[in-house]
This record gives sequence, structure tokens and C-alpha cells, in this order.
Amino acid sequence: MKQAVVKSVSDALQGLGKGWGLEVIPEVVVEVPRDEALGDLATTVAMGLAKTLKRSPRQIATEIVAELHRRPNPFDSIEVAGAGFINFRFKREYLYERLEHLLQKEHSEIRADIGRGRRIQVEFVSANPTGPLHIGHGRGAAVGNALCNLLRAAGFDVQREYYINDAGLQVRLLGLSVYTMYQHLLGNLINFPEDGYRGEYVKELAEEIRQKAGDRYFNIPFEVCKDFFINYSYKRMLADIMKDLRDFGIEFDTWQSERELYEKQKVQELLKELQRRELIYEKDGALWFSSSRFGDDKDRVVVKSDGEYTYFASDIAYHREKLDRGFDTIIDIWGADHHGYIPRIRSVLRAFGLPEERFRVILVQMVTLYRDGRPVQMSKRAGEFITLREVMDEVGADVAKFIFLTRRPDSQLDFDIGVAKRESSENPVFYVQYAFARISSIFRKALERIPGFKESSGQEVDLSLLKEDEEIGIIKKILQYPMVFEGAVQAFEPHRITYYLQELAGLFHSYYNRHRVISEDTPLTTARLCLCKAVQIVLEEGLGILGVKAPERM
Repeated sequence: MKQAVVKSVSDALQGLGKGWGLEVIPEVVVEVPRDEALGDLATTVAMGLAKTLKRSPRQIATEIVAELHRRPNPFDSIEVAGAGFINFRFKREYLYERLEHLLQKEHSEIRADIGRGRRIQVEFVSANPTGPLHIGHGRGAAVGNALCNLLRAAGFDVQREYYINDAGLQVRLLGLSVYTMYQHLLGNLINFPEDGYRGEYVKELAEEIRQKAGDRYFNIPFEVCKDFFINYSYKRMLADIMKDLRDFGIEFDTWQSERELYEKQKVQELLKELQRRELIYEKDGALWFSSSRFGDDKDRVVVKSDGEYTYFASDIAYHREKLDRGFDTIIDIWGADHHGYIPRIRSVLRAFGLPEERFRVILVQMVTLYRDGRPVQMSKRAGEFITLREVMDEVGADVAKFIFLTRRPDSQLDFDIGVAKRESSENPVFYVQYAFARISSIFRKALERIPGFKESSGQEVDLSLLKEDEEIGIIKKILQYPMVFEGAVQAFEPHRITYYLQELAGLFHSYYNRHRVISEDTPLTTARLCLCKAVQIVLEEGLGILGVKAPERM
């Protein structure tokens, strides 16, 4: 539908361009009007031309519409509205033709090769392996996974990466916390570290070590046995994280270790390169990167006065190394509390003379968990937060992923477990999945009731029998999916697919409740079954992008 408007308007502008003295035909931007009474699609191209032509947008729009009427087009009506909008309403014959085309081509018809093989890396979750994943990590995982699915469907070569923060203070603190708990289990009641990790999982790790090692490390100073406790603890937590993510339906192509960057001297070499460029200086015994010269609000320490590297030092090497791998774009998905970190990383790219448009950040806001409207208490195992595993065990991975994607990632999300467990229209994922399952049930009934029935590709079916307003509304909504898909890809916003699926499911349920699909009227039945098939194709496509199953039975 969008391409029909774009081509028609572009051709009209070509015809009018000489008379207007227009040297370059502008891009024709198409949108869906908020009020469907205004039309199926609209363009603001006349408004964009007003400044160039020094005329009112409405006058320009009127001339464009006159030119469109002089040419063959698929529109039932073309109208100028407001300050210069041009609204289009499609002929039904065109809608039936496009519906038949979709039934024949299925998923390939509703995707667009936007990426053309360009390489994109998406780094997401990347939680410190110092505790279980919480629901905030789960939301980031759902967003990252859906974005990767979306970009891959659009023809990009996508790599999913998890950055393991396995070096530095936090993993040391985890090891010290487990060591201290281990000593407590053996009766050595040493002081617990002030900033240590106190969740039940710390006690579980200490008990595992006690079971395996007995009292081997009893009363041994931490500095003597720290490597064992640090490595055992973070690797066990990382194994739990990997399992939680697999059970959540998330797979990564690569797991990049921070330690490895140091072991391969990549951090050290990058800092030396910055020193050669005179972008690192010494102050108060520490080494500082001149990030304020490249847009940051102040310079940043990369090596502390005690010789310890900061997290920023390894982040410099990590982001430079990612771009050196040949990705056209790198996308980081971070918690919203990392907003201030964006200028730091941009300053690194500028310092190395790399185009900063190759780097994008998506921020993910917090999730507040409720049960039937009441806040949920903190987790006993994690101590300070609700774990992703607890949510998965209660509502399921599909439900959690879908709900995580029902709002923009940069807006806070209220997640009600009570609603998520209901099999009703209140539960958005049930509502969408049930539409798919309901259509599968219709086809099973058709196999039972109609001799020789098989799902049709729309050929030799009289789709013009689909005359009800609800049927025309569903056809239009189906044919809008490629526009939604393209917009979601270009904006890196997979939640747009979630919105769309809820709207399509709503239209279908309403239609099903008012009209019989299978009746004694065989031609009408066949046409309606084709409409159901088209809905199912789009629902399956959209749910697949979200990483959510399309069940045939519920």
C-alpha cells in the first residue's frame, strides 16, 4: 500500500516538476492517519515543498491531487485535508489483489530487504556475573532479542553478543562475599565485606564449595585463595545466567570476555595508542583520557593511582575492537541508569576518528512488578530484586517477553503477574496468541466439514465476497504490516510490532464474534478462510520477531 502511494505521488511530482521549476523530487513520506475516517494512508509531501516553492501547502496539495486524477491509480478517493495533507482511500479491487498476492507469497511479501547484508552487532543483557538476572535484565533481553530478529528479517547480517564483565572490583567482591560466607559455614565468623553480596545465592555458592572442598580453605587468608573463590563464584553465576537466558529463548552468537581483552593486551595497546596521540595525561598519580575534548562533560580516569584499570579503560578497547571487526553499526542495549555513559563512548569514537553514527544506544527503563495491583515483595534468593527465573517460572517465557515489549524500552513498565496469568483480553499475549490458535481451530473444523478442503493461496477464490466493513478493515490492517515492519526496522523499535499485533488480534476477535467463517455458502466460506489465513500469516510473522511462539492450540 505504501509503495502504491509513493509511486503515484512521485510520478505526479515528476509531471509537475518542470512547471514548478523543481529540480529534485523529494522523498514521499507516507503515514497511517490517526482517524481512519480520513483515509487509509496520507502524505505530507505538499507541506515539505511549501518552503521550496514559496506557496501554501494546500495549493500545492490541490495541484498534486489534480495531477493524480489525470493518471491511472489504485485509489477510490484522493482528498486534500487540513493545511495540506493528502489522504488516500484504496479501491476494493486493489485490496483484494494485494491480499491474494500476500496469500501466494506469504512471509516474503511482508518483509523488505532493508539491510542488504549490512553487518550489525547488538550487545545486550551483559549483566555482571555477580548474581542472578533480574526482571530488568529480562526486559533488556526481550528487547535485544526482538531487535535482532527484526533486523535479520530485514536482511541485515546480525551478530548477538554478551559482554562478560569478568574482571575488576565486582567479581572480586563476589569472590570475597562467597569466601566470607564459606568461613561462616565453618564457624570462622569474620566480618562480612561492607559492600558485599548478601543474597541467598551467595550462601548456596559457599555451601557448594564446602561440599566439594571441605575445610581446605578454612582460616586461609582471602588473598592467598582469592583466585579460586573469584573464578568459581563468577563462573557458576555465569552458568546460571546462560541457563536462564536459554530457557528464556535467548541465544548469543558470541560471549566476549573482559578478561580476554587484558590477556590479549588489547586494553594496554589502545591506551598506548591514545598516549601517542597525546590524549592521555597523568594527574594525581592516575592516567586520564581527554574525553572532554570530544564531547564528554569531563575527562575520565583510565588507570587509577594504585595501577588498577577502570571499567572505562576496557570499554575503550571493547568498542574499538567491535568496530575493528567490520560491523557497519554497533548497538548497545543498556539500563537507563547508564545514560551518562553514552557521551563517554562517543568521545572514544571521535578520538579514534571513527564515525559516531556507527554507534547507537538503546536505553531500557525499570520494571515494577505487581500481583493483582499490589507491589511484589523482593526475592529471597536475590535479596534485593525479583529474578527473571522467578517471573519465568510463574508466567512463562513467552508471556514475559511479550509484556516486556508492550511499551517503549525507554519508558517504565508495570508488570502485573496476576494479569499475565489470566486467559482473557486483559492479557495482551494471550489475546494475540489466542487469535492464532483460534484460526488454527477454524481450519481443523474446515477439514472435518468440507470434503476435499485444503488451505487456499487465494487463486480462483472470489475475494470480492469479503464485503463486510470488518473484513475490509482487517484486509487494510494486514496490508499495513509492511509499513509497520519498515518503520520498526528504521527506528530500531521492535515494540511497534507488539502494538500492531494487538490491534490486528482485536480486529479479528471482534470479526469472529460477529460473523461465521464456515457456513453453507461455500464461496463465501472459502473467501473468509483465505482472510483467516492471511491474518495467521501476519500474526506468525510478528510473533516470531518478538521471539514468542504461535500456538495452534490453547
